[in-house]
Amino acid sequence: MRAAGLDIGSRTVELVVVEGDTVVASARADTTPMLKGQCRRLLAGAAFDRLVVTGYGRALAEVEFDAESVTEIRACARGAHALFPGCRSVLDIGGQDTKAIGLDGRGRVLKFEMNDRCAAGAGKFLEMMARALAYDLEEFGVAALAGVDGIRLNSMCAVFAESEVVGLVTRGERREDIARAVHHAVARRSAAMLQRVSTDPPIVFAGGGARSASLVALLKQALGMEVLTPADPDMVGALGAALLARER
Repeated sequence: MRAAGLDIGSRTVELVVVEGDTVVASARADTTPMLKGQCRRLLAGAAFDRLVVTGYGRALAEVEFDAESVTEIRACARGAHALFPGCRSVLDIGGQDTKAIGLDGRGRVLKFEMNDRCAAGAGKFLEMMARALAYDLEEFGVAALAGVDGIRLNSMCAVFAESEVVGLVTRGERREDIARAVHHAVARRSAAMLQRVSTDPPIVFAGGGARSASLVALLKQALGMEVLTPADPDMVGALGAALLARER
């Protein structure tokens, strides 16, 4: 049997199809206002017997495609456990939210926290700060690696933080050092969330935020321990949804 997982996030939509424990197909697209058609096109290119949907758009997809749905927490936990059996803690930084999840040894969710009302510390926050410094998102992470410590960002509200970044620029601070300060602030906030939920190792860092080498390095520093990152961190939720579809 082939099972599919569709993760409809605020920034991207991911599809994973599994047969047994093997991923046989995957696809990704940017989220657009024409969401139904976008999801149809992704699904049309894949063959599967059962579908489970997750993410921000799961309620829409549940009705549109007559599919079962699961929360992002459950899907992310299942995907992380599949990639790193025995993992006990998961941090997922997406476009609009950050999730910290504590698992037992079998991958079941014990506790979680999610900042679903504010994008502070999530991908959208990083995009806004990058734009304020005239970087694209990839350049922003590279610049942070080249920066030095010494600046501390005081606000995690995107509006106030953007004003603070502009003020630092006009004060003559180097862009690379400001970029590092922004990434430091996100790492500290994410580490604090994990510490309230679980820092039992192994810790898995997933979501689009895990693509930033600077954020990975600073998170390790903030936690004082190693973190594991999947080869394709954006796909963890879709993989988890596909595996849950298979198990059902």
